[in-house]
Amino acid sequence: MSLDAATLALVAEELKTTLLDAKIDKIFEPTRDEVLITLRTRTDTHRLLLSARSGSARVCLTRETFENPLTPPGFCMLLRKHLTGGRLVDLRREVGDRIVYFDFRCTNEMGDLVTNTMAVELMGRYSNLVLVQNGRIIDALKRVDFEDSEVRQLLPGLAYTLPPKPARPDFLQVSAAAMVAAACEKDLPVAAALGKSVAGVGPVVMREAVCRALGETPALACDLTAAEKAKLAAALDALKAEHAAGGTPTAVRIAQGDEPPRPVEFSFFVPQQYGAAALLTQYATYSEMLEDYYATKDRAERLRQKSRELYKAVHNMHDRAVRKQAARREEMAQSAQADTLRLYGELLQANQWALHKGDRQVTVQNYYTGEDVTIQLDPRLSPNDNAQKYFKDYKKKQTAHAMLQKLLVEGEAEIEYLATVLYEVESAPGEAALNEIRAELKNQGYLKYYKQRDRKQKPADFLRYRSGDGFEILVGRNNLQNDKLTLHTARGKDLWFHVQKAPGSHCVVMSRGQEIPDSTKQEAAELAVIHSSQNGGVKVAVDTTEVKNIWKANGAKPGMVLYEVYTTVYVTPRAGLEEQLKQ
Repeated sequence: MSLDAATLALVAEELKTTLLDAKIDKIFEPTRDEVLITLRTRTDTHRLLLSARSGSARVCLTRETFENPLTPPGFCMLLRKHLTGGRLVDLRREVGDRIVYFDFRCTNEMGDLVTNTMAVELMGRYSNLVLVQNGRIIDALKRVDFEDSEVRQLLPGLAYTLPPKPARPDFLQVSAAAMVAAACEKDLPVAAALGKSVAGVGPVVMREAVCRALGETPALACDLTAAEKAKLAAALDALKAEHAAGGTPTAVRIAQGDEPPRPVEFSFFVPQQYGAAALLTQYATYSEMLEDYYATKDRAERLRQKSRELYKAVHNMHDRAVRKQAARREEMAQSAQADTLRLYGELLQANQWALHKGDRQVTVQNYYTGEDVTIQLDPRLSPNDNAQKYFKDYKKKQTAHAMLQKLLVEGEAEIEYLATVLYEVESAPGEAALNEIRAELKNQGYLKYYKQRDRKQKPADFLRYRSGDGFEILVGRNNLQNDKLTLHTARGKDLWFHVQKAPGSHCVVMSRGQEIPDSTKQEAAELAVIHSSQNGGVKVAVDTTEVKNIWKANGAKPGMVLYEVYTTVYVTPRAGLEEQLKQ
């Protein structure tokens, strides 16, 4: 669901009460669609999130931590120039539309006081953030030129104009009786007819009015009786009254099968339309509701944006390595014919008396089997040269066979390594982890043009867990950490776990010289599955051995280790285990 104008009005009023007269301290742009502004009041510090992402456009206060890019984007630098140190003097909204204006009193480069307005437009895929001064656009997060829209352009220097408004009246401005009268002229289901009659609210509001007034009626709006119209108008009036009183921020979650409940709706009232199947969560503020509703979805989207290019590059490397390996196998199969080439050379040498220059083929007897063999000849060569050509091709195939055996082993190792990197990119928790992967690929010669930033980032620590028996369990976040954990941090009798023949993290139980209980081994094996490409599988094979049995071959890729003495267990991870064991 998108944020409608009616709910946005309550969000804006809540923000105005909290933030008015607050001073801008910091500005960040975590992703290309979001701006985060830190504001300080006399008593508190608040973090204001302005999101122009099409699927989750919103404005709210947030407690979530964001990983900001090392180099601020251009729009972020512009906002810092014009807004840093500014004080919020007013917060307005466009009546009947999903636009909120933040008016900041700022000091320009000449030292004069000016009012800069941040127009936050929350209109689905047209969502945008526009910085305006004296009615003119300073810049927009998403510039709109004449090719993008002939109706409304958003470019620096142009006058700021409002987007076209719908011809329908606003839900908060029109009477319930007028809404019902307009809806009853349409040959549509009641909720749909109401939605076509007014603007400013989403379908959930209209469905709620119909549910409260008429129940689950299949009737068309044009067929409603006078009594039903009266009930519908009363239900609409009740919803408007609830909105006028500030409403109750509520999110709706519905479970499907064995999956945890997922959010499907939110609004300013406690809905009755979903019945007993829905889990309703009420919040103290609208910001808390919006943050909770969009949190999981946005977190995944932010990471997807940041990892898209790296994922594509590693995916292409992996595909190229697979294709190269297939070509090598095909060449290997051809090199297996080397003995036939040697035999042809011997037979040609033994039967030179029967050959003449210019012959294109000859049929001779194979003295090993007694069968006749037809051999193709080069008519430009003499009989002896034809025989020597077969011997030369035989030697080439022999040499190629030996080389291909080595290249096939290297190719399998490269495919396995790139598969682990691909898994790491998919499961990376943030920008810092992605930068570590980029640096690793740079060192391995895969990303030749990647330039590491001058600003050094602190390496992330291992993932740390505590088993039910009190043993510490460490899990590597990437290949470099896997090497550090297994080859340097862990010692002799510490127990090592890894999913069998699949990309995943190294998982080590720190034994402290004690005997490790079976329950801890079970938990460590489950963590190894959770932190692998096999997460979600049933009865996943996990290899386990003492760290002293593991070694690394010379020249092996990061994270690639060898072991011969091991046991294999089959586990299915329990839901909630990771959270339970986190330190």
